[in-house]
Amino acid sequence: MQNLNKYIEHTLLKQDATEKDLIKLFDEAKENDFLGVCVNPCYVKLAKEHLKNTNVKIVTVIGFPLGANTTEVKVFETQKAVSDGADEIDMVINGTKLKDNDKDYIVNEIKAIKQACSGHNLKVIIETDLLNKDEIIRACEYSILGGADFVKTSTGFVKGGAGAKAEDVALMYKTVKDAGLQVKASGGIRDKETAIKMIEAGAVRLGTSSGVKIIS
Repeated sequence: MQNLNKYIEHTLLKQDATEKDLIKLFDEAKENDFLGVCVNPCYVKLAKEHLKNTNVKIVTVIGFPLGANTTEVKVFETQKAVSDGADEIDMVINGTKLKDNDKDYIVNEIKAIKQACSGHNLKVIIETDLLNKDEIIRACEYSILGGADFVKTSTGFVKGGAGAKAEDVALMYKTVKDAGLQVKASGGIRDKETAIKMIEAGAVRLGTSSGVKIIS
């Protein structure tokens, strides 16, 4: 597959990552012309400093990894990330509210965070490892109603979780494509074969810490 690097958001979200590790991530993103990097919010400024004068997008995560912060906190976190230089926002859906089918809460939260994005792309992480098929569809439908730009499979932080599965990516793509949303697959994408399966299922973005290995 051509230009596989332009699907990849080179990711480092580990709690024990050092600044040296992050700078290595940024250097790899530049060397391999990856589409973007994905880092925790406190490192957005560092990413901005190291990736200036490049086309590498800076992506950060909001309400990560549980999605259980209040909407007000998620909105502030988003505003701060954008002001620090984030190009795209990946927010974690409130899983409890989704399980309880609290449509108004979910939709209103996504709307509020999208507004705080100031025109930047918003991806909604729905955490497919914790959902059945009906809940995946529902999460996608609520993301459409909230005005999101993408739905995303996973945080990669569910203990024992498989992360992105091609069948879930395909279901998400089928649910959102007519509304103009796109799909990001993340979690467990560690080789070229898996990456291509995700793209064939409908993903246009891949969140992975194995970007260099995948394109080698």
